Amino acid sequence: EDNNVKILVGMATCGIAAGARNVINAIVSEVKNQNLDNVTVVQTGCMGFCYAEPTVEVRMPGKQPVLYGKIDEEKAKDIVNKHVKNGEVINEWVLRG
Repeated sequence: EDNNVKILVGMATCGIAAGARNVINAIVSEVKNQNLDNVTVVQTGCMGFCYAEPTVEVRMPGKQPVLYGKIDEEKAKDIVNKHVKNGEVINEWVLRG
């Protein structure tokens, strides 16, 4: 019944230095553009993958969380459109899961 999706973006110093602010902005605006009202975008601390920042974690209801690494604005939009909208995990960007 809970169909809420969470997108977590690592916004610690390492992430921000790598461009996470642009990534979270791209995700927020893409979620708006696609009218995905069941999606929450959350800032999180360092997830321990500083080398792979910016990192984005997608939590879909009833599925294992998926952590993406080295995400830029274009990849961020793809994650919203492919993974969040259509349920397609983009394996080549996955760090674990």
